[in-house]
Parts: sequence; structure tokens; C-alpha cells
Amino acid sequence: MTSPTTGQEVEHLEGWCRQNNLCINVKKTKEMLKLWTSEGAPPSPVHRRNCGGSGLQVQVPGRTYISNDLTWSNNTSSLIRHISAYLLPQEAEAHPDWGSSVLTSFYRCVVESVLSSCIIVWHGSCSAAEKKALQRMVKAAQRTVGSSLSTTTDIYTSRCRKRASCITKDPTHTAQALFVPLPSGRRLRSIKSRTTRLRNSFFPEAVRLLNSGGPL
Repeated sequence: MTSPTTGQEVEHLEGWCRQNNLCINVKKTKEMLKLWTSEGAPPSPVHRRNCGGSGLQVQVPGRTYISNDLTWSNNTSSLIRHISAYLLPQEAEAHPDWGSSVLTSFYRCVVESVLSSCIIVWHGSCSAAEKKALQRMVKAAQRTVGSSLSTTTDIYTSRCRKRASCITKDPTHTAQALFVPLPSGRRLRSIKSRTTRLRNSFFPEAVRLLNSGGPL
């Protein structure tokens, strides 16, 4: 049995949309090509009648970006550009009466909210160099604020734990089956990961974090 082609998958999606009175919005629909080998030419862009007859953009919309090789370098560069645009030192100079507490609140509301956007999705798979680049931005803000700030790793760990705890407590969540207690009931069964990409993704990391936190 052969796997369905891209065209067949798109036809299936279009059929489902028609049955449910939905229309594909080309401006919000993106195509991402992932080739596991460099051999052969990449497939042609998707051109469908219901997609306006034009090819879909090969990218992921929104603030979080993932490359075709499933790396997060573009996302890291985008985050650094966004954070640099806020110019926290200039804000401190323009408002000398703010003080450390107000600057800290400004950082957490404006800068950290951008830095931590979807962090549980991408942080675990970032390279060491990318994590250092992001942490340098935090250290620069820390010098301006004049007080300690949470590292990107701390934010990632905290949010992973919180999200994983919510999933384990929600019996209707489809991912709850991935958090399987061992017979002792004190730890969760580890998720087997043959690749580094999978091992660093959210669910295997969440299980490790919950296990490191002591009895469930």
C-alpha cells in the first residue's frame, strides 16, 4: 500500500472543508516541505482550485518560526530582533523615576512575554549557541533592571512542569495517555526516543521533569 501523495492529502482536506461548510483561507494556510534526504527534486508547490489557484507560501505563520529542516535558528533570530526593538536601556533613561520594580514589571510584560512565546515548543530543541544568544539578551536586560531575572531555561522548565501537570489532571486530554505511571505509582514511564529531536521535544522532557520532582 503506497502512502498518499501531497495532492491527495490536499484533496482530502478540501473535501472535509466542503462537507463542514468551511473555506480554506490561503493567506492563513502555509505549506512546509520537509525532506529527509537531499536526493531528488523537492515536490512542486501546492496549487488547488479551492486555494485560489496559487501556490501556498512555504512558511509557518505567526511569531514562532520553524525551518524546513526542523531547526529553530530562524525563530531565535526573530526573537532577538523583537527583543532588541524594545530598547530597555532607553526606556530606563527616559523614565529615571521608574525604579527597579517598575522596570522589572516592564520587562516581564513586554520583553519576557515575547521571549517566552511558545517556549515549551522550541526551547528544548534549540542549539547551545541559540540558547546562549537568548540568554545574553536576558543578561543585558538584567543589568538595566538592576535585579535578577529568570533565565530562559528556568522559564522553559517551569512552563513544561505546569503544562504537564495540567495534562495529567485532565482525563479528557488526548495526550494524557503519554503520562503512564509505573507500577510503583511514584514515577512515570519514560517515553522511548530514538532521535535527539524527539528526546528534546515537549512530552519526553515533561515526563523527565515530573519524574525529577519526586513522588507523583
